Amino acid sequence: MTVLTEKNIQLTIGNTIKTKKFDDSMVHGLSHCMKAVDFIVELVDCILFIEIKDPYDPNSTQEDRETFKKEFLGAQLDEDLKYKYRDSFLYEWACDNIKKPIYYLLLVAIEELTKADLIHRTDELKRKLPWRGPKSGAWKQSIVKDCLVFNIATWNEKQPYSSSVKRI
Repeated sequence: MTVLTEKNIQLTIGNTIKTKKFDDSMVHGLSHCMKAVDFIVELVDCILFIEIKDPYDPNSTQEDRETFKKEFLGAQLDEDLKYKYRDSFLYEWACDNIKKPIYYLLLVAIEELTKADLIHRTDELKRKLPWRGPKSGAWKQSIVKDCLVFNIATWNEKQPYSSSVKRI
């Protein structure tokens, strides 16, 4: 089991081959011009790009939390999330590390988000990512296999890729 920690969120994933905290200046090194997902996890049959958003971090205020929730539900964060994926993909592609399908998993640690909210945010984020490629069918490869948005409860319910998450 691999344990990944982002502030006060702890993610445990089974059967990992390799993991890295990607949103780290010592690893990524291009934060001045490229965004980065929090973690890149290689499994036997796929790669996970994982982004964690926790507006309930102990350092945030109630106003910060409300602003984040409003912006998340109102799609204002979609551009940032889209570029986190695209820039991370481009970086890993340039390193010749893309040999398996990639799944973009977004964990938003807001428990009051409903399943309908999460499905809607998943659908909207998918629209921003060219996950199916052009309608012409010109692409021979996909740049993202799927994109899913979770909160802590739905993550633990679905347990994607033999994983669980908790607040520490």
